Amino acid sequence: MQAVEKTGRTVEEAVELGLSELGVAREEAEIEVIEQPSKGLLGLLGSRPAKVRITVKNSPSRRAREFLNSILKALNLTANMVITEKDQTISVDLEGEKLGILIGRRGETLDALQYLMNLSVNKNQENRKKLVLDIEGYRQRREETLKKLAHKLADKARQRGRSVVLEPMNSLERRIIHTALQGNEDITTFSEGEEPYRKIIITPKR
Repeated sequence: MQAVEKTGRTVEEAVELGLSELGVAREEAEIEVIEQPSKGLLGLLGSRPAKVRITVKNSPSRRAREFLNSILKALNLTANMVITEKDQTISVDLEGEKLGILIGRRGETLDALQYLMNLSVNKNQENRKKLVLDIEGYRQRREETLKKLAHKLADKARQRGRSVVLEPMNSLERRIIHTALQGNEDITTFSEGEEPYRKIIITPKR
């Protein structure tokens, strides 16, 4: 576990120096005050600075950050990383240039990276977290695209009077299609096949 000891004129100054050296936010660290600052005789002789020990927490967010930084470094990429933790879910958003390589065709690389991140962060952990990775808002754009596709193919099924079969999708994308069409009285959807080739079928109700 990473840790440093720092001194400063005040406790806050020492803490900021330690956080800067470790490259972590305050919430990602444990802070121990070893010595409070004190003034010497007449405020001049024997003065003592503040001394603190900063230890990086081995938190799920920290492990996620380290995992993604190792991927970015290996690919010679840089990105701004925003991590938000809520209940049992940790959302990680990456923004930067040339990150398309991490998204891949229809998000396949992004999904694989998210899967590996979940394995890495939750390894040997009793309290498992669900990690969701997004890059440049891709998942929101993809969701809107899938909703439009769902309604377009539902219209096609109505006009032709027969089922329309979609290409294989992961469980999250299939859920988006099902949800988008569940309110239609004349259309029904279901999935068939085995992963990773499971696909949705949109069919008119008889």
